[in-house]
Amino acid sequence: MRRSAIPLPYLGDGRGPTAAQAARAEMRAGRFTGITRGMALGYVQCAMVTLPQRYAYDFLLFCQRNSRACPVLEVVDAGETEAKRSAPGSDLRTDIPMYSIYRDGERVEDVPDIRHLWRDDFVSFLIGSGITFDQALERAGVPTTRNRWVLNTSTPTDPTGVFKGGLVVTMRWLTPEQAVTAVQVTSRFPFNHGAPIHVGDPAVLGCDLARPLIGPPVDRVPADLTALFWACSVTPQAVAIAAKVDLMITQAPACGFITDLEADKICTP
Repeated sequence: MRRSAIPLPYLGDGRGPTAAQAARAEMRAGRFTGITRGMALGYVQCAMVTLPQRYAYDFLLFCQRNSRACPVLEVVDAGETEAKRSAPGSDLRTDIPMYSIYRDGERVEDVPDIRHLWRDDFVSFLIGSGITFDQALERAGVPTTRNRWVLNTSTPTDPTGVFKGGLVVTMRWLTPEQAVTAVQVTSRFPFNHGAPIHVGDPAVLGCDLARPLIGPPVDRVPADLTALFWACSVTPQAVAIAAKVDLMITQAPACGFITDLEADKICTP
């Protein structure tokens, strides 16, 4: 069943909604439930983690200790559903195309709407996503639509309270020349994971190439390409499984929350 369409705010200057606002409107109306990679290019995308307030402090501290994987852009107060600072007029319960529900460490379902699950004690965290710098990479001549995976690793995160688990990374295969450019470009985006955490052998991080979270299984990196690894905002999903939190809601993999923040304005020159 489609949700009723609720219009998002206009710019107020006669130009109509921005690409980010239009994308959120499609999700809110239930007309789009796919991945957000490539949508509203130029706007910052985020992962979302929503959990009961009793876990909020420990999770915020976990993010602070693991800021490469979990760069927090906004914390939404308990019970609030609007990301007032990054996306005024938004609704975190409907404006992501697909949500993953975790109960006691198990991913039990994916749903396009969490209004029926919402509680007054929910605190939401918006965490910068590497999808954000795809436009900048493309402008610099680095392809972003192929040779990319999301992988579990055996590299531990720095634990806090119940929150612990392995780091999740995004792996991209690039030519050596593209790799140099990618490092230079992504280092300008510290709120979206920044530069790669590793370049070279996947075994150094303990990557599971045979069972990627996103992408087809692979055996090895081709000899003419270089593997680069960025910390990934899917890490909280891995943490949810390891921590066995009784209830935790996140965006489904590659289904980001599109903010009104312009990527080129929150990166370093």
